[in-house]
Amino acid sequence: MFSNRILSLAGAAALVASASPAAAHARLLAATPADGSTVSAPRTVALTFSERFAAPFSSIEVEDGRGRTVPVTRSVSDDGKTLTGSFAAPLATGTYRVTWAIAAADGHRMTGTYSFTVR
Repeated sequence: MFSNRILSLAGAAALVASASPAAAHARLLAATPADGSTVSAPRTVALTFSERFAAPFSSIEVEDGRGRTVPVTRSVSDDGKTLTGSFAAPLATGTYRVTWAIAAADGHRMTGTYSFTVR
């Protein structure tokens, strides 16, 4: 009886030890310009995430109101949490759509889209 009890306790301990919490995914914490905002002629778009992401598998695209791609130079912060797209010249008046994709540290691909207006 004693050995059965020990085996039961050992089995329960192994089960608890093997259980892991659900992996948290990277989330977009901040966007500059922010979603739905109206700004004056930005030269960059910056996206900050809750955790590091794999820079080689990240992208940021910006389109104007007519669906034309605005060329961006992509960079990643030293801490690996902020993805920035820089423009050669300030954005002209109009509405812009930002589309981003990252590969989070847990291997999950995260994507999103938002818009802002330049006055």
